[in-house]
Amino acid sequence: MRVMRTAAEMREVRLYSPGVVGLVATLGGIHSGHTMHLDVLRSRVDVLVGSLFLNPTQFSESEDLSTYPATEAADLAEFEKHGVDYVFVPSVEEMYPTSDSQTPRIDTGPAAKLLEGAHRPDHFGGVATVVARLFSIISPHKSTFGEKDAQQLRIIQHVNESLGLGVEIIPIPTVREADGLAISSRNAYLSTEERKAAAVLYRALLAAKTVWDSGERSGNVLRSAMSDVLSDEPLASTQYASIANIDTFEELFQVVGSARALLAVQIGKARLIDNLLLN
Repeated sequence: MRVMRTAAEMREVRLYSPGVVGLVATLGGIHSGHTMHLDVLRSRVDVLVGSLFLNPTQFSESEDLSTYPATEAADLAEFEKHGVDYVFVPSVEEMYPTSDSQTPRIDTGPAAKLLEGAHRPDHFGGVATVVARLFSIISPHKSTFGEKDAQQLRIIQHVNESLGLGVEIIPIPTVREADGLAISSRNAYLSTEERKAAAVLYRALLAAKTVWDSGERSGNVLRSAMSDVLSDEPLASTQYASIANIDTFEELFQVVGSARALLAVQIGKARLIDNLLLN
């Protein structure tokens, strides 16, 4: 496995990489959710590239950039263990060599203004910018993104389509702990008591699924099913409980076809999100 720290070096290696190239882009803090991406993609490509870049443009001033897990040596060991050929580990200056005012803005589409976009106004712009930058440097044929961040996945698909980047985006199902909690780097912020309480997110999603399976298609009833479960957990502060269109992420009041149940919940220092497809 080889580590590259400059865009020029990464581009040169990519130029001489034969066959199908795949990319797993990460912020670092590699966990079993990330390694599922690596394992799925490894069997589908000839050359597997991982990236480690804690992207500051997708964090607001009030968010947890300074405390986000930064474990490069351990992350590189996990990449090597899971068959990565090359790892791109750029600095902020390498990824954003121009001033902020000169950094091209990426059209994130209308879905970016809702839910996570409403609560984190600059987040999706930062995600779209760094993904477009990584794609331009690495030129992957395939890249994985997780269904845990379903809204982000849809926005990356939009960016890929609207810019004609031609990357095959492969969705990866949410990886969960035994009690259903979606695996996330932010779970490390939870105390023992908070970690136990965090299982309420999946219970709330399952409550919506149970009501859905009974034949209920009222968005308000489905949202209430989640909110009722969340309200029983004193450590959980709900930011939103949504029943949304699977493409636009607009709220649905009467579901025809499929829908997505989505949650954002604050527990202690951790802001946790999760979702479940209803179909």
